[in-house]
Amino acid sequence: MRAWRVHAWGEPESMRLEEVETPPVGPGEVRIRNRAAALNFFDILQVQGKYQLKPPFPFIPGAEVAGVVDAAGPNVEGWTPGERVMAISRGNAFADFSIVKASNVFRLPPSMTFPEAAAVPIAYHTSYFALHQRGQLRAGETLLVHAGASGVGMAAIQIGCALGARVIATASTEEKREFARAQGAELALDYGSEQWVDHVKDATGGVGADVIYDPVGGDVFDQSTKCIAPEGRLLVVGFTSGRIPTIATNRILLKNMAVVGVLWGGYLQAHPAYSGPVHAAISSWYEQGKIRPSIGAVWQFDETPTGLRALAARKVLGKAVIVM
Repeated sequence: MRAWRVHAWGEPESMRLEEVETPPVGPGEVRIRNRAAALNFFDILQVQGKYQLKPPFPFIPGAEVAGVVDAAGPNVEGWTPGERVMAISRGNAFADFSIVKASNVFRLPPSMTFPEAAAVPIAYHTSYFALHQRGQLRAGETLLVHAGASGVGMAAIQIGCALGARVIATASTEEKREFARAQGAELALDYGSEQWVDHVKDATGGVGADVIYDPVGGDVFDQSTKCIAPEGRLLVVGFTSGRIPTIATNRILLKNMAVVGVLWGGYLQAHPAYSGPVHAAISSWYEQGKIRPSIGAVWQFDETPTGLRALAARKVLGKAVIVM
C-alpha cells in the first residue's frame, strides 16, 4: 500500500510517500480501506516532534479516517467487508489501509459522504464530550466558542445549537466570522479586538457566557475569565495560541466559576464504551439536519504535505481532508 511516513522530526514536506506492506489485521481489530482522512493541527505537531505522543520511527501520521471494511480480525463480530465506516485510527491514517481497534469503528449514516465522515470522529466527538459531559451545557444557556471557524469550533457551534444553547463565536477575520455565523452562531466577534469581552457582556445583559469552549489558550483564556457568568464553566480544550495560560484562583472563587479540563482521548481510553452513545447522538443529529461537517478544503492523497501546510497557515475553514 501507499503510505506517508515520517523518518525524522521535521516539517510536513519532509514526509516520504512510500510503498509498504499492507498491515495484517489482528485480534480485536478491523482493517479499513481508506477513502478519506482528515488533517488535524496536532498531525503537524507530531511530524515536528512537538506533540505529546511520539511514535517510533518510521511512523504514519493521521488519526481519523473513513472508508470501507476490508477485513475483521479474530474475535471481532458485526463487521462485514464493504461496510461504509469512519474510525478513530490513532495514527496510520495517511495510507491506503488503516488498522483500527474495533471499538473505534463506526457506521456511516446512509447519506454521509466519505470526506464528511472523515471530519467527524475527532472534532465532533471532542466537542460533544466537552459540551455535554464536561460542560453540562443546558438548553437556554449561552455558549461562547473560540476559534469558531476551526474544525472543533465548527463542531462546537453546531452541537451547542443542537443542545438548545444560544451560541456566540469568536474568530480572527471577517471571512471566518461569517463562516461561524453560517454554522449557527448568533453573534461572531473578533478576538483580536480589545472590545470583544464587552460585546459578550452586552449580548448577555451583563451576565456573561455560561459555558466557554476554548481551544486557543493564551490571552483568549485570560480574557474569557472576564466575561464568564457566575457558576460558568470554562472548558480548557487546547492551546493553539502557543501559550499555556495560568489563572489566579481567587478569580475562580469570586465568580463561583469552574475551569474544566477536556482531554477526550484520555477519557476514551479509560471509558472505551463511551464512544458508542456519542456516535449515536451525532449520527441522529446528522440525519435530522442539525449538524453537517463543513469541508473547507480537499486534497488528493499525494498532496498531503500541501494540505498540512495550508492547515498550519490557518487557511482552512472547517475541516481539511485528503481523499484516496
